[in-house]
Amino acid sequence: MKEDIKEVLFSEEVIVDKVKQMGETLSRNYKGKDLLVVGVLKGSVIFASELLKHIDIPCELDFIAVSSYGNSTQTSGVVRILKDLDNDVEGKDVIIVEDIVDTGLTLSYLLKYFEDRNANSIEIVTLLNKPARRKTNIDVKYYGFEVPDEFIVGYGIDYAEKYRNLPFIASLKEEVYSNK
Repeated sequence: MKEDIKEVLFSEEVIVDKVKQMGETLSRNYKGKDLLVVGVLKGSVIFASELLKHIDIPCELDFIAVSSYGNSTQTSGVVRILKDLDNDVEGKDVIIVEDIVDTGLTLSYLLKYFEDRNANSIEIVTLLNKPARRKTNIDVKYYGFEVPDEFIVGYGIDYAEKYRNLPFIASLKEEVYSNK
């Protein structure tokens, strides 16, 4: 796997430190609220797990699975819900936890989806923000790192379901995904 890596962008230590800071900020900002943390499967699992360790206020955890990429490097623009929430969002303060915000199309869809279900408030928390690829105007209030317009893998983020298990965040060599 490591031979497919172009460049390590963030080490595990740097990521964990940043996520700890994010958890502390969320704990302050959501103190006294009815907090529901919603991880977007599969990419957010590692980030959401680390983030939860650093949120020191009561909260619920749930997951939603959506698809807009399949095994492609480009979003189809069509968002499909593969697994819905187990919890009701009505009246709750929802934090959507995402691995990376790229085009913003999936999150735009999820924001509307949770608004329609009467969430009290909805914010996006993402480990990586890639504004260069944004196709929709969404507010990413909480993010760990801004990344360049490259194909990113590691720390839960995949290419064709591989590389999620890398303990760091890296850019993938173009020849790895351009020959598919």
